[in-house]
Amino acid sequence: MIMRDKENRSLSKKKFFFYLLILILLLFIIALFSLSKGSVFISNKDILLAILKKGDQINQTIIWELRLPRFIASLLVGSSLGMSGALLQGMLKNGLASPYLLGISAGSGLVIVFFITFGLVQSFIPFAAWLGAILTTLFVFVLSKDGNKIVVERLVLGGVAISSLFGAIQASLLLQVEDGRIQAALNWLIGSLNARGWEEIKFVTLPILISLFIGLFLSRQLNLLGLGDELSVSLGNSLFRSRCLIGAIATLLTACAVSIGGLIGFIGLIVPHFSRLLIGSDFKYILPFSALMGALTLSGSDLISRLGPVEIPVGIVTALIGAPIFIFILYQKTGQKK
Repeated sequence: MIMRDKENRSLSKKKFFFYLLILILLLFIIALFSLSKGSVFISNKDILLAILKKGDQINQTIIWELRLPRFIASLLVGSSLGMSGALLQGMLKNGLASPYLLGISAGSGLVIVFFITFGLVQSFIPFAAWLGAILTTLFVFVLSKDGNKIVVERLVLGGVAISSLFGAIQASLLLQVEDGRIQAALNWLIGSLNARGWEEIKFVTLPILISLFIGLFLSRQLNLLGLGDELSVSLGNSLFRSRCLIGAIATLLTACAVSIGGLIGFIGLIVPHFSRLLIGSDFKYILPFSALMGALTLSGSDLISRLGPVEIPVGIVTALIGAPIFIFILYQKTGQKK
């Protein structure tokens, strides 16, 4: 039994490094395409010169002010959603859990619509969206607390109830808005990386990197939670502390992602599921792999969103790709139960 366990771990490790190499290679290819494609095509040689702040001044402006910050934003948002989804799916022991399950999207969306509806300072929207997500999730966690433990069922139901309530308020506010402002609100609610610059990136880079780093060390707690509550406690794991810490990191990652890209769906839902299919069930490998795969998925989706004559919000691309995959996963799970 012990030998078999060691063999499984060794196999997971080999798979992890093999697929990791592929992910890094694909990220490099997407980076080249993202920096070169657009209304103005820039060759690979000119991209390198522009990054070094040499060559044509127009190319330097396009790369440094438009394409590079947008690509970095896609990496930050994608990695945040990927790891956040993996953390929540591990905590809730449900492969179909989403980073927005705890009401994070509802809190951010309501604040965004509120700011746009009443014409408040638009530059505050990223911070306000981040704050709205944090406060809403804190409220959901308070609702789910029962004595000295977090009740998972209450956590999920609280998130659903808050999302429904805030969604109704959002709709009521949007009905009062001028047509021009509705478009601005939809760009945030659907999810878009258009016109994201260095200011937005500076705001979230440090919190995201710190949260990703801390998240990597939560693999042991997640593996123990997967064994069941009773066995997890008997092995010295505090359910309350673990769930609070995992939920806090997942919330911070998702809130930061929302503050840059808006409500981009399906990345945090699909990516962790595929990570488990590729490299197994050990969260030591799932967490970093989900972060990298999330970055690859969103940067690729953002590239696709810019290929047509008219740019479409990246949230639409992720939904068009993610929804059929999600339906297939549901169908597969239904078949397994039979």
